[in-house]
Amino acid sequence: MKNYLIVGASSGIGRAITEKLYAQGHSLWVITRSPMALAHLPGLGFITPDFMSDEWQPAGLPDYLDGLVYAPGTINLKPFRALKADDFRNDFEINVVGAVKVIQAALKALKASKQASILLFSTVAVGQGMPYHSSVAASKAAVEGLMRSLAAELAPSIRVNAIAPSLTETPLAAHLLSTPEKIEASAKRHPLQRIGKANDIAALGCFLLGDEASWITGQVLAVDGGLSRLRI
Repeated sequence: MKNYLIVGASSGIGRAITEKLYAQGHSLWVITRSPMALAHLPGLGFITPDFMSDEWQPAGLPDYLDGLVYAPGTINLKPFRALKADDFRNDFEINVVGAVKVIQAALKALKASKQASILLFSTVAVGQGMPYHSSVAASKAAVEGLMRSLAAELAPSIRVNAIAPSLTETPLAAHLLSTPEKIEASAKRHPLQRIGKANDIAALGCFLLGDEASWITGQVLAVDGGLSRLRI
């Protein structure tokens, strides 16, 4: 069994990955602001969640980590003319700077593993131009650049990959899926005619973290119902 650190473990995709890894019997350390949401998973190690602070120290990490998942994200959709500089800064802080801080803090433990894996998250909107996505797409494009640079720098001992989902049914996206009409309209945009579920993304995430993906690194893998590649 392996040691994993999951950031954003109590909600959405992060929670789905946490539950899958837990069911597989792995040892998990989590960073979350809602620990009670994981009360059904006894035995988790909880790390202080204020990782955006310059004074943050992740006390309690194990000596080695076989994998790290950084799952926090943003969905800040506005017309470009309505976006402020702070919108771009906030998206960049959460999606990029937060990932940098956590990875740097965990790097010693990751290097202590025989073969570790880092999993980050992008969005379909990086490769598929979409209106109203300029802020989140810009920050997630930076995530993809960070991922590839780290994959090169940390090879061969640490693999680094990213998943680029389309709209997924999570609390973060709830305002975009708040009515049956919105859900239907979103589903029809996808060739597979439905929106994503957290478990759709988590299944690939757990695969990328595990030994069966030991020859995969530096990749952005789309889980998007075909939206980024198909026209129907």
